[in-house]
Amino acid sequence: MNDIEDPVLLHTSGRAAHITLNRPRAINALNHAMVRRIDEALAVWERDPGVGTVVLSGAGERGLCAGGDIRAVHDDARDGDGTASAAFWRDEYRLNARIARYPKPYVALMDGIVMGGGVGVSAHGGVRVVTERSRIAMPETGIGFVPDVGGTHLLARAPGGLGTHLALTGAQIGAGDAVLCGLADHYVPSGSLRGFVDDLAELPVRAALDRHVQPLPAGELAGHREWIDSCYAADTVEEIVRRLFAHGDPAAKEAAETLSAKSPTALKVTLAAVRRAARLGALERVLEQEYRVSCAALTTPDLVEGIRAQVIDKDRDPRWSPATLAEVTAADVARFFTPLGERELGLPGPDATSDATAEAAPDATAEAARRAEPSR
Repeated sequence: MNDIEDPVLLHTSGRAAHITLNRPRAINALNHAMVRRIDEALAVWERDPGVGTVVLSGAGERGLCAGGDIRAVHDDARDGDGTASAAFWRDEYRLNARIARYPKPYVALMDGIVMGGGVGVSAHGGVRVVTERSRIAMPETGIGFVPDVGGTHLLARAPGGLGTHLALTGAQIGAGDAVLCGLADHYVPSGSLRGFVDDLAELPVRAALDRHVQPLPAGELAGHREWIDSCYAADTVEEIVRRLFAHGDPAAKEAAETLSAKSPTALKVTLAAVRRAARLGALERVLEQEYRVSCAALTTPDLVEGIRAQVIDKDRDPRWSPATLAEVTAADVARFFTPLGERELGLPGPDATSDATAEAAPDATAEAARRAEPSR
């Protein structure tokens, strides 16, 4: 099959239905047609008694999914009115919510590169499998954007300051750190994935996992918790950067230097988005917030400039506007969270309450129960 004509391949094998993202030359980057195709398939399989498990994988050797088609977003923001990008995000975020609440085991094979939109179609699933090749990241601040696809929901729930660190720096993490941060569940060596997938055709997910899951390799972030937790506890990006530079650990200084190269506006909006996400509770409410933020980003110069510098011209020299953190005002940040009125995403789902603690705990409990269900 031609990967341009068939960007999503669907097939069933025994009790398992398979979604294969099939744009290997683009590391399976998601476009609007792919999102709609996946959503349609999930809707059909949800009602199909012959389907016991859904399995998501990526074609090619490089990874599951490198993110969304940001070239299309760049062109729409630069030359269009943003309508196409907003429509794409609307359907993409709805798909993320569907995956998170899917009533059947949804097994995501997070092998190789899994970034941005790739996290959205995998890390909300009930069974998330990583390998020694996994490289997972939300790198949006480097293109003048803000973590979306429910990324701020996931990262807000990572231990201590880990989620804030990953959201602001866009750092890539491997299998051990992905499990530590709540982005994955199980480790299966890449060489065992084929056998695991074959077993899913006949076995319940728990039985297939028992055959192939291996001890989790050690990650790196646990050894950096002291400086991560203390530095990222600050209330502002400026103070976070100051603490990182002052800490003394070489890794903290490296993180500070990384932040110094990111979009100042994106950094401040990202910090606000992650902190707000922790209080919102349900994923649906966070996706609604992310939709407001994403639509606002279309009207700012940094998104076009960031994609130009990193992806189009590849000069890696973006000219951010404003150029410094000090120039980004509270009003600049607040406008990203302005309600959209009739254009709101408006997802069905658990209602938020005014008590952040009360809303977050039940949501976390519900998600833990949902993740445990496919493994029984």
